[in-house]
Amino acid sequence: MPSLHIAITGVSRGLGRAMTLGFAEHGHRISGCARSADALTELKKELGAPHSFSSVDIRNEASVSQWAKTVISEAGAPDLLINCAAVINRNAPLWEISGGEFAELMDINLNGLTHVIRAFTPSMIDRGSGIIVNFSSGWGRSTSPEVAPYCASKWAVEGLTQALAQELPPGLAAVAFNPGIIDTDMLRSCFGLGAAHHPDASEWAESAVPFLEGLTSADNGKALTCPGH
Repeated sequence: MPSLHIAITGVSRGLGRAMTLGFAEHGHRISGCARSADALTELKKELGAPHSFSSVDIRNEASVSQWAKTVISEAGAPDLLINCAAVINRNAPLWEISGGEFAELMDINLNGLTHVIRAFTPSMIDRGSGIIVNFSSGWGRSTSPEVAPYCASKWAVEGLTQALAQELPPGLAAVAFNPGIIDTDMLRSCFGLGAAHHPDASEWAESAVPFLEGLTSADNGKALTCPGH
């Protein structure tokens, strides 16, 4: 398939890192970001040019806007914009989660996601094409105890994505993507040792990368789940 320009948030670990390596192996150009500059060092060494990786706190709209301007000026509007960055709350009932903890999670999982969409979408509209993939979760379509803040953020991602899909012009698409249950640091924080019974991020990427590559504007508004997960 033709080489794509793919912009991804949260590339330094877990699913974001696995996707980045998978997409690069398939010949695509990656523009990625993560909060920690140190965590990006190894990725930069592994991949190098023409890929670019920047330290960006997606909670900061001005920083996201500047990152997008740099990416677009260097590589053009992304063909695939993937909002992967997210955090989960510590296991606890909702009344034990402080307002500050709740606000920080929402600032990353929801506000940060909208900052990224706001920064990149106009360039994609101007070109007339592009796919926006907002990472949801099984907990964006169901619930469990002790993860209420995370569930709230991912249910919000589902609704936001549906509304965004109705707003986009022809040629573009927005989809909510449930990656499935994968052995990551986030899952271990909830499942403990039980997380090891699930595929790791590298295994997951073997099916996720070709699936995401194949998305088209005909998928606009769909709530999708990674095949096999």
